[in-house]
Amino acid sequence: MPAGFAGLEAQLWIWLVAMIRPGAAFIAAPIFGAAFVPVQIRLIISLAVGIPAMAATNFQLPAEGIVSMAGFFLVLSEILAGLAIGFAVQIGFSAAMIAGETIGNAMGLGFASMIDPQSGQSTPALARFLSILATFLFLASGAHLALIATVVESYRALPPGDAWMSFESIRGLALFGAVLFAAGLSIALPIGFAILLVQIVMGTLARSAPQLNLFAVGFPAAALAGVVLLAIASPVMSEAILFVIQQGLEQARDVALGR
Repeated sequence: MPAGFAGLEAQLWIWLVAMIRPGAAFIAAPIFGAAFVPVQIRLIISLAVGIPAMAATNFQLPAEGIVSMAGFFLVLSEILAGLAIGFAVQIGFSAAMIAGETIGNAMGLGFASMIDPQSGQSTPALARFLSILATFLFLASGAHLALIATVVESYRALPPGDAWMSFESIRGLALFGAVLFAAGLSIALPIGFAILLVQIVMGTLARSAPQLNLFAVGFPAAALAGVVLLAIASPVMSEAILFVIQQGLEQARDVALGR
């Protein structure tokens, strides 16, 4: 091998290790991990983020090489750290979809579904609408840049080779999962409660006028009330969705710092 290429193999292995944590974080994170994002783009972004972050550490390849027990645990720790960071952001992002499903079921539109481009699965239409709104808020607030900064910052507290998360970090991430359902219901509460009142009124009318066709009148009334209330409450819901996304970023930063 020419002398100029003597360290090429080791350098390529270092670059490969540098791509693991950002790549795992982007797979689990919203938008970056969407099905419509090409794999080549993820690899390029992971390499662009991982190389400078790895250069700030004194990382050395295991003496036995990557294809060894030490190398296996190195790769495993990098994958788990990246997935934990991305998953924390995904939890906050998914609260919008929970809110959309709750509102859609209250309006009687639970059967109306469309393909989610991020997951490729069929999701309720209102959940898709709030997910698009959350995507715009995610990008407009610079949350994608904050996620990249969190991944880079994680190399200080969790250097490669010693990136095992503490039990406190795992516990905090598990408890943060409860925020997904609580935040989703909180976002849907104003519209869901108002639609519930509409349904109570329609039930009262059905009892007072039995000849009234509840299905012919109640469903359009609930759907119309839901659309009007959704237009009115969108600014408030946007603030709540943005707050949950920021909470997800804070949790991701706690995981990155080993707290």
